[in-house]
Amino acid sequence: MSVEPATSLRKITLFDTCSDTKRIFEPLEAGKVSMYVCGVTVYDLTHIGHARVYIVFDVFRRFMRHLGYEVTYVRNHTDVDDKIIKRAAEKGQEPLALAEHFIGEFDRDMATLGVAAADVEPKVSDHIAPIVAMVETLIERGFAYESEGDVYFRVERFEEYGKLSGRKLVDMEAGRSGRVDDDEPSKKEHPFDFALWKSAKGDELSWPSPWGAGRPGWHIECSAMATQYLGPRFDIHGGGRDLIFPHHENEIAQSEAATGCTPFSNYWMHIGMVNVGEVSEDGARIERKMSKSLGNFWTTRDVLKGYHAEAVRYFMFTSNYRNPVTYSMENLEEASQRVEYLYTSLARIDETLARAGFGPGNPPPAAGWAEDRGALVEGFSERFDAALADDLNTCRALAAIGELARAINELTQSKKKPSAEAAHTLFAMRQRLTAAGGVLGILEKPPAAALLELRDLRVDVLGLDAALIEQKVADREAARAAKDWAGADALRDELSAMNIEIMDSPEGTTWRVISN
Repeated sequence: MSVEPATSLRKITLFDTCSDTKRIFEPLEAGKVSMYVCGVTVYDLTHIGHARVYIVFDVFRRFMRHLGYEVTYVRNHTDVDDKIIKRAAEKGQEPLALAEHFIGEFDRDMATLGVAAADVEPKVSDHIAPIVAMVETLIERGFAYESEGDVYFRVERFEEYGKLSGRKLVDMEAGRSGRVDDDEPSKKEHPFDFALWKSAKGDELSWPSPWGAGRPGWHIECSAMATQYLGPRFDIHGGGRDLIFPHHENEIAQSEAATGCTPFSNYWMHIGMVNVGEVSEDGARIERKMSKSLGNFWTTRDVLKGYHAEAVRYFMFTSNYRNPVTYSMENLEEASQRVEYLYTSLARIDETLARAGFGPGNPPPAAGWAEDRGALVEGFSERFDAALADDLNTCRALAAIGELARAINELTQSKKKPSAEAAHTLFAMRQRLTAAGGVLGILEKPPAAALLELRDLRVDVLGLDAALIEQKVADREAARAAKDWAGADALRDELSAMNIEIMDSPEGTTWRVISN
């Protein structure tokens, strides 16, 4: 892709949580995007809610680079935290060793989902010095104070506290997030003051500091690392909606108080939660927030055992990123079918072009558009880009992809050698479809390989016997070769009863699992 001058790059709009409005994105430096996204606390496997956050920001980075922007993406690993210390004690492990293990598991899950590594992935344990330095600055400026070895931020001193979440200090409820400090109120000047540094208890994980041995509080880590790698001001800060308060609210307060620069981040992007679709005791369909305590908790790895990674990505695009998305077997199954449909469309293009002697390394010559498809093909990329430029509207982007796929299937109905116009049109459609897929992180595999992966996953989930199916398919081919049409039809009926569809072509017979 040619590099466009920064002044000519497409403008996009983003919904900014802080202003509660959709705004035109104006980067601090023309043509460049600086972005910080809060990573996970690495004490366990990631869940499907984490997956949604990082898939969305993966698509955002892909899209901005597709438009020609230079993106610097920082995503941290929280490897120092009370939850890590508690889990390590339960397992009899060193906290940092436990955290390192789950960083590896996180990387594995993200790689499976097609989520690329961030440009910078800092860990808290490697950034104690800048964290301590920021805490010292806050004390010097009167925004923080030491109390019995702990250091707290004075929320009343920061006049704009609450500007991200819209909460008034007097109305806030301590403990609502589950991550508000539970220290003795007597140690604080104000009940909502939050910890910047926690004194060590016994021989637990700690580092030396001017206030004694201890470790960073939860919020200060992101302020210190974001500032170190992106500066006191940067373009976009993001994470799940559950981080708006207190985590991101506290980040703003301590960052702007420490640096004197405002705003800390020009735009705040927050991803909606994952709900779980369930059936209640009386048979009604309900949606509930995913929660371990409710027993409806799904790790990313659980989901990937039954559904293709590209189907999981597609599912995440079926709802606006700011809204909740409902996880259910039905919704994941529908996403799987859509991905299969798109890969089948690509396979049909390849089969049609092959009949005319064309392929990826041998494109057809330029010709007119087949069946008045010129406007559809020529306008597709603009429609797709315009959809994502409108606050990452993946629903509209998928609609554009679906329209193109329908046209592909209409043009590949015939088993005859395609005309010059049809070959040219189909090749152009393939280019545009795979380019759009590359932005969304789907359609990146050879169609035959992807269709086989999708099929085998469905076989496993349904508990089918792949070897038995293959044997019946082979027996049917043998019956057809012997002109035993009745036997061949009977075997087809047996396979159909197993939800297996047989597809005959000049290249041979294939099969797939169909929905009930």
